[in-house]
Amino acid sequence: MQVVESTDSTNADVVRLAAGDPQSWPHLSMLITEDQRRGRGRLDRVWTAPPGTALAVSVVVRVPGIPAAARGWVPLIAGAAMAESIARRLDPGAHDTALKWPNDVLVDGGKICGILAEAIAMDPDAIVIGAGVNTRMPRAELPVETATSFAAIGRESDDDALLADYVVGLERMLAALAAAGGDAEAAGVRAEVSDRCSTLGAQVRVTLPGGGVLEGRAEAIDGDGRLVVASTDGSTATVSAGDVVHVRRA
Repeated sequence: MQVVESTDSTNADVVRLAAGDPQSWPHLSMLITEDQRRGRGRLDRVWTAPPGTALAVSVVVRVPGIPAAARGWVPLIAGAAMAESIARRLDPGAHDTALKWPNDVLVDGGKICGILAEAIAMDPDAIVIGAGVNTRMPRAELPVETATSFAAIGRESDDDALLADYVVGLERMLAALAAAGGDAEAAGVRAEVSDRCSTLGAQVRVTLPGGGVLEGRAEAIDGDGRLVVASTDGSTATVSAGDVVHVRRA
């Protein structure tokens, strides 16, 4: 584990460093900061936070035992592991912690954490998983109305315990998926992720990478980790990537 005072992006740093010296970045090695200046989210969105108000962590996972076709589950696993870790920091029953497909973590419907997974060039079995958790960010400093933080809900973040539980859950599910040869159903991963996912059963609007929009009811997560949406015209579509908005619960 390496801790830095500040950086532009923990993911960019780890991708670069691990590509240059892979032996120095074994499985589950981490880079952590509380001052990330130019973090990136999905769809190349910029993620910023005042120093000391958010925790940025990037973890290297080496997954030679997981077939390439099943690696779409890796960011979903990371989201579920982080959701479980965050839930453990909160009073049981007082807050609703959930995974929003594919890998945002929500508390009481507000986004508290985003996750971005990136492959390392020339190292096909290595993936860098970056997570940004809003920890000590006051409500007035939250970037959007749909965000939240530990501070905003009146909770103190134990960063060490949060990271420890996250990595344990991450490794447990990755190991299960590898042992099952990439079969998420047999590994129990599909069920565990689905149970955490508040997107399922919701009416959603999905903005697709090509610019199209899909509306309907999120029915399931399929065996490859894709979101299955029953469209308003009666057809069913699977979504492997897209920006999802929960319109309402069905």
